[in-house]
Amino acid sequence: MTGRVTARHLMADNPAGPLPVPRRLAVRRLTLTRFRNYAAFAIDIDGPAVVLTGPNGAGKTNLLEAVSFLAPGRGLRRARLSEIDRLSSAGGDPTGAWAVAARVEGKLGAVAIGTGRDPESEGERRLVRIDGAPARSQTALGDHVTVSWLTPAMDRLFLEGAAGRRRFLDRLVFAFDPEHSTRMNGYEHAWRERNRLLRDGVRDPVWFAALEETLAGTGVAVAAARASLVARLNRVCAETAAPFPAASLTLDGTVDRWLAEVPALEVEERVRATLAAGRRAGAPEAEGPHRSDLAVRHLPKDMPAERCSTGEQKALLVGVVLAHARLQAIEEGAAPILLLDEVAAHLDDRRRAALFEAVLALGGQSWLTGTDRSVFAPIADRTQIMEVAEGRLAPSATIGFRGESSHG
Repeated sequence: MTGRVTARHLMADNPAGPLPVPRRLAVRRLTLTRFRNYAAFAIDIDGPAVVLTGPNGAGKTNLLEAVSFLAPGRGLRRARLSEIDRLSSAGGDPTGAWAVAARVEGKLGAVAIGTGRDPESEGERRLVRIDGAPARSQTALGDHVTVSWLTPAMDRLFLEGAAGRRRFLDRLVFAFDPEHSTRMNGYEHAWRERNRLLRDGVRDPVWFAALEETLAGTGVAVAAARASLVARLNRVCAETAAPFPAASLTLDGTVDRWLAEVPALEVEERVRATLAAGRRAGAPEAEGPHRSDLAVRHLPKDMPAERCSTGEQKALLVGVVLAHARLQAIEEGAAPILLLDEVAAHLDDRRRAALFEAVLALGGQSWLTGTDRSVFAPIADRTQIMEVAEGRLAPSATIGFRGESSHG
């Protein structure tokens, strides 16, 4: 399996059955160079779970971010590539382009992955190497690794704007279909070009027709990929066990409703007609997947997620992420690498213990962080626990370690 969407995924009524893939997706060695507060760092990983503890600002999240760059995308912080370069202790100037390398047990077997900012570019070009050979794009990473994460910044996912929920959903789609990012980029580029032409007063109908054809085709493909994932994920979410509530996900947008009513080709025609009508009226806004929202409902309470308590919202979000990981284990034969940053926040003892057990039961590799080591006592005998302090690991907790730092 390569993780790309197939007709089976888009049209099947039931998720695919388990696939007998004997490998666990896991990082076996992680090496960082000039990455945030790590000047040079390497560590070997030998367990199913890694726990990073230490004070705020020590560099725990930086390690999770480094792992997140082993998969396609902008990483768990969505930072600009140039913002990741380690700064010098004197003056705070960048010390050079960052790099992450890893030996990984991937979907296709053991693989060496290298990625980082291109030092020869203006600052925002990312390089990727697979077993030493340059990859055409970062999309190639999706053939080997999928990574999923929960961060404190996501705690307000149900309360803030729709853009964050669209990004969250698209990241879930990427895990199964790395080409989804290519469609998204194509759609967004065409949208920017169309708006630029409108802003500049260009009225060439041929030019607009070409852009609107792209917007209709890629836009409907994006919406269809989202709808397919939501349908499959809902079936797994409905079976979520307490103490994490079962959730129901719904796409809320005009194009999403059209797709549920008529064939995709007819939806494309409607989108083209809407775009043309808006252009002639001088209205740049039009319907498309860029205006969709993801609505999540707490099924046991039959309540929208945004009306639930803070603890219930966190439990719902955890439940959705775990369901997504289970769906990957079913369809891909291997759960994703899970990055859980300060995951214990807003979870009571019962939910925290249930989360730890659920994560370990997935059979994948997980990385967890927290300031209080005692929180992880229930799983201490099944995890590799490391103390992080000022960008370094405590010597007693490291294997194959070298490192130094100057800023957190």
